Amino acid sequence: MLQSLNRHYIAPIRSFNRAARLFLLMTIIDGVIFSAWQLFFNFYMLQSGYSREFLGLVNSLPSAGALIFGLLVGRISDRIGRKPSLIIGIGVTSIFMLMQITFRQPVIIAVSAFFFGVFNMLFLISQAPLMVKLSGAENRTMLFSLNYGLQTISGAVGSLFAGQLPAYFGVLLNVQAQSATAYQAVLIVSILLGLTSLIPIWMMKEPAALSSTDTPQVSTVRTSLQPEEVATASPSGKKLSPALISLTAKMTVPQILIGFGAAILIPYMNVFFKFRYDISDSDLGILFSISSLLIGIGSIMAPWLSTRMGGKVRAVVVTQFGSLVFLLMTGFAPFLWLSSIGYLLRTALMNMSAPLYSAFCMERTPEHHQGLVNSVLNLAWNIGWSVGPFISGVVQEHYGFTPLFIATSVLYFIAIVAAWTFFKNTEKLQPLPLAIVQIPESLD
Repeated sequence: MLQSLNRHYIAPIRSFNRAARLFLLMTIIDGVIFSAWQLFFNFYMLQSGYSREFLGLVNSLPSAGALIFGLLVGRISDRIGRKPSLIIGIGVTSIFMLMQITFRQPVIIAVSAFFFGVFNMLFLISQAPLMVKLSGAENRTMLFSLNYGLQTISGAVGSLFAGQLPAYFGVLLNVQAQSATAYQAVLIVSILLGLTSLIPIWMMKEPAALSSTDTPQVSTVRTSLQPEEVATASPSGKKLSPALISLTAKMTVPQILIGFGAAILIPYMNVFFKFRYDISDSDLGILFSISSLLIGIGSIMAPWLSTRMGGKVRAVVVTQFGSLVFLLMTGFAPFLWLSSIGYLLRTALMNMSAPLYSAFCMERTPEHHQGLVNSVLNLAWNIGWSVGPFISGVVQEHYGFTPLFIATSVLYFIAIVAAWTFFKNTEKLQPLPLAIVQIPESLD
């Protein structure tokens, strides 16, 4: 057991170079600080007098910006390099975040939210290519796993810490702890502290571009495509085969359904707990902290679960169905403690399935088309997030949260059925070696 632990965990971590360690430090800082924004931005907007409809619009616009400019931002990242992209992404998104909480004009807030999404996409899509350059075959998987796990675990620490801040600033500024002024102070401080994540990135030396011999190769073992179909989609032809187009369309369907279902509900879970159960800010911070911690634990357990259940598709379907049950418990439980348990288990199970599904999709895609297919899957996710929060705001304003829990449950169920119908027999075929993929920040 100790030998296995050393081989799979300790040795790869020890082999990280200085740049990789600096990158992980940036991840930790960003995770801790950004959790405060996720926890209190909705409350700041509502306490400032904006309607839920307008809040829904503001929450939709970042994904709309990412959807519209996603491919262009990817080309910019390729052109200027990953380190400059991360620096620009962190710096400019911080400016637009500050604009959202310092200006009162709705137009400025909306425009700032839109461009926050554009530059945040530049930050997000530059991470995976940079991690490939910062790692080798012996430690690449560990670097990606640690990056994902540290994001959520550091978010747990941040939520726990941030939950105490409104009361502190309420006393310091002589205002109510749940006032817009107290929430604004928390958000401003968190954004300014978040700029310290630029320090490790600035200290990092970005390696030169990978040579052809460094690029991970994909073998020609049998995949979900037939051999002649893989040949049709070869680099020499550069065309997407009809089989690959059909496969991508099938992989996209659950992504759209899950994305839309999550978008109409998940951004407002803090609002749901606040107004349904009148939970305190500190208790809400603790709840979200535990939630982030469970996501991190779930991401580590996901590969083991996939092996135990005989494949990624089966593990995805089981965990998503379990999350659906606990989602209904969250929305309709009569007591806060029961609803909280449902929320925590739902979050852990749904986010456990996300990296498994991403890996499954990349395994079934020829290497020279993985970037394109991954972009399509991310765009499919952002379709729901570009309109869902706005629709949710309108529904909340007039009907409350009950229709949203029902709608999300129905969308999740259809997505589960679709994934099982499309792919239940796929993993009987031998998969391609696992590709490295960028997992979306919002996983539900």
